[in-house]
Amino acid sequence: MKFSVSFFTLSVIVPLVVGFAVPLKRSANVTDADVLNFALTLEHLENTFYHQGLANFSEEDFAAAGFSDQIRGRFSEIAQHEQVHVDGITAALTAMKASPVQPCTYNFPYTDLASFVALGNVFETVGSSAYSGAASFVSNKGVLTVAATILAIEARHSSWLSASALNANPWSGAFEVALTPNQVFTLASSFITSCPSTNAPLPATANPPLTFSACAKPGQQATLEFTPKGDGSKAYLVFQTSDGPISVDIADDQTATLPSTLMGTVFAFVSSAENKTDDASVIAGPALLMFPFNAQGELIEQA
Repeated sequence: MKFSVSFFTLSVIVPLVVGFAVPLKRSANVTDADVLNFALTLEHLENTFYHQGLANFSEEDFAAAGFSDQIRGRFSEIAQHEQVHVDGITAALTAMKASPVQPCTYNFPYTDLASFVALGNVFETVGSSAYSGAASFVSNKGVLTVAATILAIEARHSSWLSASALNANPWSGAFEVALTPNQVFTLASSFITSCPSTNAPLPATANPPLTFSACAKPGQQATLEFTPKGDGSKAYLVFQTSDGPISVDIADDQTATLPSTLMGTVFAFVSSAENKTDDASVIAGPALLMFPFNAQGELIEQA
């Protein structure tokens, strides 16, 4: 299993785990406690990831991998932030007389320090989109404010990881892509093996997985793996980007040519409707694709 610091395709590296053991429910009638427990599920994942990684990689390991002295220190700060997020959301749920979900058992597929750093960037990117999309489900303004402050820090983490640790773009454009809980869960569940049976059901369900052939690149043809609807209806490959959706046709052999204009972080879906990725339209995905670019707006050559 290979990772690249300059290119990371979540759909290729970690396909969705079949038979995921977390109890789920649909997003109808979602309460603020449901939203907070969903956020806590993500924060537990990130918190465990960073603390395990820092236990595995010493300052000497970071130096040997070519990272500057301050990189590991920043990772330690991020780990501390995630612990504070866990503690804060847990306290908020307790104050609401709701039962906070407990940490799960995780499978983080990094194999070396470079892949650990790249995976951290994935988590922060997905986290930013998750908090952006969850805002519409929150009714309590106090909860919304807390979520907004965490969103800002997740976005700062993502920007720092991209720019300082990976020497790539700190943002993809003027807007963050907002994901629905189902879409976030589709990505996050790939890293979770099982969760305590006592955890409350989450307000999300995973979509069928979408994967791309290795090292898919803008302007080139890629092979997709997904389960079609089976009714012969047309399906589109829709990319949600910072500038809005872009759709391309999917051939009968499940190949598609990626638009040459794709840059930065994009979320790819198979959809029954052109330019639409609402939960009713999505057939598979999202898959997370990252196409780093430099300060001149040029794609960085992928490994």
